[in-house]
Amino acid sequence: MKNYFDLSGKVALVTGASSGLGVQFAKALAEQGADIAICARRVERLEAVKKEIEALGVKCFAHKCDVLNTDEIREMVNAVEEHFGKIDILINNAGVGDATPSEELTDDTWRNVIGTNLDAVFYVAREVGKVMLKNGYGKIVNVGSLHSEVVMPPGTWPVPAYTAAKGGVKMLTKSLAVEWARKGITVNAIGPAYFGSEMTNDILSTGGFDQVAQAYCPMGRAGKEGELNGAVLYFASDASSYTTGQILYIDGGWTAI
Repeated sequence: MKNYFDLSGKVALVTGASSGLGVQFAKALAEQGADIAICARRVERLEAVKKEIEALGVKCFAHKCDVLNTDEIREMVNAVEEHFGKIDILINNAGVGDATPSEELTDDTWRNVIGTNLDAVFYVAREVGKVMLKNGYGKIVNVGSLHSEVVMPPGTWPVPAYTAAKGGVKMLTKSLAVEWARKGITVNAIGPAYFGSEMTNDILSTGGFDQVAQAYCPMGRAGKEGELNGAVLYFASDASSYTTGQILYIDGGWTAI
């Protein structure tokens, strides 16, 4: 039977791949046959992830990169291209969270959240896009959020900087998709609800989250490990060859209300 998600012979770069969803995405791509490049700031964690990915029978290249540093991004992208000869897939995953009320939000926190969750998505896409444009092929998957579409209800936790950034990711995805649509590159995004990770563990571990999920998520729960993989593989594979500029919400129905 045909495997529509087959990635054999492809090279995928995953940012923020030292923990959480980045590791999950890298492994999902590897399980479909892609060779993997991973980057993050924490080199020691990258080396551990590299071994896990290589155990799946594919090649893995790890490189340190702070996605707020454009020089490091260029160096990392050049190193990946030199190592593998190309970059077919980009999973633009690196991000940070914040739940500070607007009146208490400092300039530094605002800049860090916007910088990591929006500026860096563009910086990485720009540099990887140059490689893809040269080769006439590319699949870019940006990681947005349900907060690309909606904010939190009153009385819950405020996420002004995060929602501003993730809303920007939605429109950046559309803009890049239109620019590169006739050049062999598709650009799409996923919009997860709350999934367990370093970024969300504090929120998920509070009793308040369960009450919010019961009230505002039709499925009444957080996402489970693996429930994002199908969407990522669809956008990363040639199954989505005529799909670009889209954001797919994997949110238990949250944004349907």
